[in-house]
Amino acid sequence: MADNHADFIVLGAGPGGYACAFRAADLGHKVVLVDPRATLGGVCLNEGCIPSKALLHAAEIIREARHGNDWGISTGNISVDLDTLRARKDGIVAQLTDGLRGLAKRRKVQTVRGSARFTGTNTLDIDGTAWSFDQAVIAVGSAPVRLPGWPDDPRIWDSTDALDLREVPKRLAIVGGGIIGLEMATVYAALGAQVTVIEFMDQIAPGADAEAVAILRTALEAEGIAIHTGTKVTNVKAAKSELKLMCEGGFAGEIKADAAIQAVGRRANGHLVDPHAAGIDLDERGVIHVDETCRTSVEGIFAIGDVTGNPMLAHRATHQGHVAAEVASGHAAALDTDLIPSVAYTSPELAWVGLTQNQAKERGVAHKVASFPWAASGRNLSSGGGDGLTKLVYCPETSRVLGATIVGRNAGELLAECILAIEMGATLEDIALTVHAHPTLSETVAFSAERALGTLTDL
Repeated sequence: MADNHADFIVLGAGPGGYACAFRAADLGHKVVLVDPRATLGGVCLNEGCIPSKALLHAAEIIREARHGNDWGISTGNISVDLDTLRARKDGIVAQLTDGLRGLAKRRKVQTVRGSARFTGTNTLDIDGTAWSFDQAVIAVGSAPVRLPGWPDDPRIWDSTDALDLREVPKRLAIVGGGIIGLEMATVYAALGAQVTVIEFMDQIAPGADAEAVAILRTALEAEGIAIHTGTKVTNVKAAKSELKLMCEGGFAGEIKADAAIQAVGRRANGHLVDPHAAGIDLDERGVIHVDETCRTSVEGIFAIGDVTGNPMLAHRATHQGHVAAEVASGHAAALDTDLIPSVAYTSPELAWVGLTQNQAKERGVAHKVASFPWAASGRNLSSGGGDGLTKLVYCPETSRVLGATIVGRNAGELLAECILAIEMGATLEDIALTVHAHPTLSETVAFSAERALGTLTDL
């Protein structure tokens, strides 16, 4: 017999897990939320999205100060107190985790600290204590991929280590030019490290629009970041004085570094909960497959977030969490859209959703492209912005938007209009005839639509 019983139990308290638990509680369930951490929020809040954004904000302050002379504003030499910066970052995390604890208490969600494993189709073991349940949600997230064959050395970090901000190495190598790698490059370059990014694919931010990525790459290189694409690290040696990374491909040779970050992606944590014991299949990547209602192959057990595979993004997990809670409560709900936005919070930001120009070509989708250069944006120039671009991919027959890419300041915020436009089936005319405030960066979306329609007067 189980020592404890849960009406509705959620395994994992990340963005998907706590959103699911809170929504289920709002719908009348008695909810138990299980996580091995002392605080709620999962990787995103404790060691991912939020701390990285705090450090990226600090990096932006540093860059603004360095470029103050361009505006006749001199700030003198810039110094960074790492202890103060680290404390500020940790304080933001603590404020938000305390807030989640309060939200759980208000909803009477029972929180249990521990690691759970299935022992049957409706039973669990949580650190030696037996539990039974009526319905369960697996939300155990993902973990950084560790490259095989690398030495065990404290100078080799994953993204979690990098966000600890232990030190600023003189020379930093980052293996992986995706969103995580580029954000870490942005932070550490601003803090004074000599950063080298090594990406196996032919471009950084693989999958994003090539024209926009070229703008981002130029901006990063202008900040002193060296970027090698089409390059593979074949061997790593940990010498007493430095790390040595042997490379082949686009860059062939040796890169010496005082620290290195592995940023080559994340792996689903499905294996952590022993899903086979419940009759749930797990693929070789640790992914638990679900349908659009977040149901697994076993009745009464759902899975959400990174453990269900790509795209491994917090906002996808949150929406899945709501869906799982609502479906478990008898409501009709589903996450039936592939419009999951991606944002690199670099400087400038890079954000995209839907089809890129290249993807439309590869899939044989009839399309046209319209764009507006930020060099012609009054708001961008008067705010100290550099090169940027807003690009829309649209159907030539219906004029409906199929995809959007924005590179520039606050691109992640601006993208929301484009996502809504695609979801609502908006046409270029709908966007162009919507009055946008002037001068704003959001005008660039309307200007792109106007350019496609032949009504643009700002170019």
